[in-house]
Amino acid sequence: MVIFITGIGTDIGKSWATGWLATEFLREGKSVITQKFIQTGNHDMSEDIILHRRIMGMPLQNPDRLRITCPVILSYPASPHYAARLDGTRIDTGIIADATKALSRQYDVVLVEGAGGIMVPVTEDYLTIDYIAEQHLPVVLVTNGRLGSISDTLLALEAIARRNIELYAVVYNPHFDADPELAAESRAYMRRRVESHFPDARWLDMPEHIDILPEDSL
Repeated sequence: MVIFITGIGTDIGKSWATGWLATEFLREGKSVITQKFIQTGNHDMSEDIILHRRIMGMPLQNPDRLRITCPVILSYPASPHYAARLDGTRIDTGIIADATKALSRQYDVVLVEGAGGIMVPVTEDYLTIDYIAEQHLPVVLVTNGRLGSISDTLLALEAIARRNIELYAVVYNPHFDADPELAAESRAYMRRRVESHFPDARWLDMPEHIDILPEDSL
């Protein structure tokens, strides 16, 4: 099973959600690996893959060292299409898809974390959601309870529905709950919306605290 992890925007907690979901699948007795769709702002190793492993409580794996779990790394911290332009390259999504297929032959579950939100451009005329639809991947949408999150979440859900993409789950990240009343109302509204419009999708609440290995343990 391959699942694409995306979010309602950047800095929404996708990496934490991906690592946490991986541990949940591990607890079910499944073999699990995570993959980073495209990493920007790095050079030789994906910082998000490192975070996944720390949350999963394991060292870097052989596919990590071979860059199978992140075959596209760009140096500038920006949207992939712009980061690729600055690096003088063009993103080949075929390489990413081939890496996912290779991982899916070795593991029961492959969790592919996106870069930024679901509508982030990969090239000038090709969006992350285009890749998801093209590869027929179910989606986990990460959201939170910050001001504006309801609108951002509904827009993402609308885009998912329009492309006939399977919504596997919505993950609520409580890390940004600075206003408890606002967060509680936002969470309740979004959950009702998901349950009424996507009855087959799961609603998952991330814990407020997630254990993580020290970085030097890798």
